[in-house]
Amino acid sequence: MKLIDTTIPDVKIIEPDVYGDARGFFLESWNQRSFHDMGLDIEFVQDNHSRSSRGILRGLHYQVKHPQGKLVRVTSGRIFDVAADLREASPTFGQWEGVELSADNHRMMWIPPGFAHGFYVLSSSADFLYKTTDYYMPEYERSIRWDDEDLAIEWPLVDGKPPLLAEKDRQAKRFRDAGFSE
Repeated sequence: MKLIDTTIPDVKIIEPDVYGDARGFFLESWNQRSFHDMGLDIEFVQDNHSRSSRGILRGLHYQVKHPQGKLVRVTSGRIFDVAADLREASPTFGQWEGVELSADNHRMMWIPPGFAHGFYVLSSSADFLYKTTDYYMPEYERSIRWDDEDLAIEWPLVDGKPPLLAEKDRQAKRFRDAGFSE
């Protein structure tokens, strides 16, 4: 596996070794020893899988109390994945990192606890898988607007059309009004 730094030092891109031939491919998506050797000591408690259609945007989600670290990847299709730093004491507070993840590039992104996370589907559909370091607790989930002017995320919108959002994401708060802890 190859670990790639991003503009936010704690957010990492992971490129697994992919072994392929005419029959298909094999890759190892998680190996605790390999991640430890790369400096990522992570313990996961939950795996999630979502499927979404082109133009769907999910996020930007985070949990107050029980923040979740996430190891995210795509097994079908392609997305633009975003992590925004909510750690108020961090030198990168309020900055974001975005990367395309796809079934073809096999890349994964490590998003540590203390970040908001969201993704936008670029292909006709996408299967998105992620591991979390803490359990989902809906009573602590919060959302920041995808189009927040302070974060100014450069979403690669298909045909420039606004994304399709869940009701909770339509009701999301602005970055400056969001509480990051309780």
